[in-house]
Amino acid sequence: MKLSVLDQSPIRKGSNAREALLETVALAQLTEELGYTRFWVSEHHNVTSLAGTTPEILIAHLAGQTQSIRVGSGGVMIPHYSALKIAENFRMLETLFPGRIDLGMGRAPGGDRVTASILNSTNTFSEQDLVQQLFDLQNYLNDRYAPGSVQAKVRAMPIPPSVPEQWMLSSSGHSGLLAAHFGMGFSFAHFINPHGGPEAMQQYRARFQPSENLEEPQTNVAFFVFCSNDPETVHRQQAMIDYRFLQYETRGKVDPFDYNDLKTIAYSPGEEARIQHNRQRMIMGNSEEVKKQLLRYADQYEVDELMLVNVASEFEERLESYRLLSEVFELKSVVA
Repeated sequence: MKLSVLDQSPIRKGSNAREALLETVALAQLTEELGYTRFWVSEHHNVTSLAGTTPEILIAHLAGQTQSIRVGSGGVMIPHYSALKIAENFRMLETLFPGRIDLGMGRAPGGDRVTASILNSTNTFSEQDLVQQLFDLQNYLNDRYAPGSVQAKVRAMPIPPSVPEQWMLSSSGHSGLLAAHFGMGFSFAHFINPHGGPEAMQQYRARFQPSENLEEPQTNVAFFVFCSNDPETVHRQQAMIDYRFLQYETRGKVDPFDYNDLKTIAYSPGEEARIQHNRQRMIMGNSEEVKKQLLRYADQYEVDELMLVNVASEFEERLESYRLLSEVFELKSVVA
């Protein structure tokens, strides 16, 4: 079983964006040493609790601070940008770090719709526009064009020695069909939607069409995961992520907070119901408990790669969670 990381650069209460990004760098270096397969960073806009707004810039820095781990986007929210600019960004990354770059793409706004309208005032989030954008992107990345097409006149530069891996990210399953059509990898965001993922994976595999970049289906699935062998630490982090999700659902945003801000809160019956629903999106416990649950999900999804998202409030506890999981999954022996 391969383990990978999706990091959102969370900003802890009392900290700031620079510290959050430095923590992301330190986490990438540690997980590379521990034997994790890939390290993806997210794109969020107008969110005060997360520092990751521009994955293409952060990827360049992370790849320069590591040696071998694959680094990529989880993902670039492609409706905000032109296909040409995305191709240029990731061709530059692939030229600088050949064989190490992943272009993970999503169709969500990565924030609120007002912010999305400012990022790209012409975007309508239409299905036809998205398909055309993916078609153009494939042409740019592979120097492929039909006579008279725009790609015959405009090429994405620079020309790298290889093509970055391409993945579609989805929490509904629909983008999995696009991944299958274009011959890309497919990552399901169980940490966003805990329902329908295994079925979406089955549809992707059944409809997959080999491409010049990928001959066989390639999949992974992402979960919120926190691991500690101290029950009190697990309890505290569970309470904090419960609160985080409720704040996002009720207020549309999450400001930095700590355990003291919520430990005396009494939730309403409706809030308790949402908490129980949201706990389906996460896996928490000691190393053996987390491993057992992850392997159960790996069987359901029929995947050999699991992507872990960890927004624990204490950075050392985030690091320790990844250490414990690398040990219980024996990642170093797999890499060796």
